[in-house]
Amino acid sequence: MTITRRAALALPGALLSAPAILSSARAQADWRPGQQMRIVVPAAPAGTTDIMARMLSPHLQARFGTPVVVENRSGGGGTIGTLEVLRAPADGLTLLSGNIGPQSIAYSLFRNLQYRPEQLQPVGNMIRGPNVLLVHPSIPATTVPEFVAHLKRNPGRLAYGSSGVGQSPHLSGVWFNQLTGTEATHVPFRGAGPLMIDLIAGNVQFSFDNLTTSVQQIRAGQVRALAVTSADRSAQMPELPALRETMPELANYDVSTWFGMFAAAGIPPAALRTLNAEINALLNTEETKARFAQMGGVPMPGSPEDFSKFVQAEITKWRGVIQREGLQIDVS
Repeated sequence: MTITRRAALALPGALLSAPAILSSARAQADWRPGQQMRIVVPAAPAGTTDIMARMLSPHLQARFGTPVVVENRSGGGGTIGTLEVLRAPADGLTLLSGNIGPQSIAYSLFRNLQYRPEQLQPVGNMIRGPNVLLVHPSIPATTVPEFVAHLKRNPGRLAYGSSGVGQSPHLSGVWFNQLTGTEATHVPFRGAGPLMIDLIAGNVQFSFDNLTTSVQQIRAGQVRALAVTSADRSAQMPELPALRETMPELANYDVSTWFGMFAAAGIPPAALRTLNAEINALLNTEETKARFAQMGGVPMPGSPEDFSKFVQAEITKWRGVIQREGLQIDVS
């Protein structure tokens, strides 16, 4: 083989570039926080948003050898905790345990929202699952048509709870009442945990909640589940019909919720890739798969780009729903 002088002169640069590329790849793979990390939960303890953070925290702590603390910053439909993350440096040390409410619905629902989608970097999706229509055992209904008839006999007299204004359980209730022509008073709580306490106590008569949060109370008979909000039945509780199966008025009803990790935009690429890889590693463990199945949810692994596209599609979907219903409120 004959090498020209020009090619020979170019070789040192090419040879030097190879170690540089390998060094860059190693730096990305070897990113470590080097100090304490935190995961901000924009909701109260015990809900799925909180559960995801508390599953990821010990995994990251074991992998990095540094503390990873979970901080609950509830209120404002998840917007208060989101703003807390945006005030932190975009260095990979602060993550947001986000969800469908503050990271998709909020952009169209709230008039005075203080952040925009481009300020957040999706890191990795974690779990997807339906919401479920729950009633207190005192409600004289075991099917959705019976419950709708009960609501119509008592217009505006029943209260339904949700995990917060702007969360998917809130919008699930709004859409349900719109389609069935029923009336009920919405009572928002600071997370799914406080909501479940009041539903079991009978302080609210029904609710829409994440199946991943409420499955244990359903199985214990503390609340009665009538249907799931997704287009199809849940594999974890196949005995529950999808709402769209139960009445012609609900034929187009389809709501699924999701939970994943976000960071402030501008996070270093090496940190983004490493954190995404660790989320996927956690989702791939048999323990996580079993836990998610028990909760009634399914893992959602993928790249940051996959999650970004998914979130944008959700923002677009809920913008259409909210605009069609004429809904818009202020962050309280």
